[in-house]
Amino acid sequence: TKTNPVNKNQSKPVVISTWIHGMEANKTAWERLKVGDNALNAVEAGVRVTESDPKNRSVGIGGNPDAAGEVTLDACIMNHKSECGAVAYLKNIENPISVARKVMEETPHVLLVGQGALSFAIEQGFEKKDLLTEEAKADWIKWKESENQKKPEINHENHDTISMLAIDKEGNLSGACTTSGWAYKLPGRVGDSPIIGSGLFVDNEVGAACATGIGEAVIRISGSSTIVELMRQGKSPQEACKEAVNRILKKHKDHEGLQVGFLAINKKGEVGAYSSYYGFNYAY
Repeated sequence: TKTNPVNKNQSKPVVISTWIHGMEANKTAWERLKVGDNALNAVEAGVRVTESDPKNRSVGIGGNPDAAGEVTLDACIMNHKSECGAVAYLKNIENPISVARKVMEETPHVLLVGQGALSFAIEQGFEKKDLLTEEAKADWIKWKESENQKKPEINHENHDTISMLAIDKEGNLSGACTTSGWAYKLPGRVGDSPIIGSGLFVDNEVGAACATGIGEAVIRISGSSTIVELMRQGKSPQEACKEAVNRILKKHKDHEGLQVGFLAINKKGEVGAYSSYYGFNYAY
């Protein structure tokens, strides 16, 4: 089917991001967009705000650690040319989204992980620092000493991602996704957030989509690329997000705690969002 043309009469750019912490991130992204900067610069600058907020317990510095007490970060970024970069299981770097962009721009690769990602970040001039705050450490110790070691609720203290999509005044799309992942996860676990096509996907002919929630469920349907393909077939962003969530629900017998949320935007600047449970919110 014919893809949606760029809306030449679009009066302003659009930026959307996941969760209430997206409000502050959007402010910074909007400062870039309103003066004519491109969507890629806007989404990087926007999510860096959340990464650098030690009060946010699910992204960047201050993020909840894994079961061994280590803060490990995942991120990816993608532009309107389908260029993309990502890092996973990255330690000691406050802004993994910027490292992901360096992977995109300075290497022939898409994804660097673990020690390789850290070594690359140091070579690129990023500062190594301790990401585990005293507050996060205290909560981890309390969790480790508890009998049931229950995981935090997704819609409350474990908002595990910020994903952001933007369309600039030229009608070009970009997206970014960054997280410290599932609180108290098994060491080495990587979710959907750094995986192009799962946590984030951008196709400048059609639109863009991003995810939050239980990454394992998103990976199983390649969630974000699925939504973009549904928009290519003619569905609205809202319809596409809803269908992706319903596919996830059909593929899981147990829906308890299975919170997944998607955001999408098309070339017209129309947006959509859907989640498996109430409690998912986003910033526009």
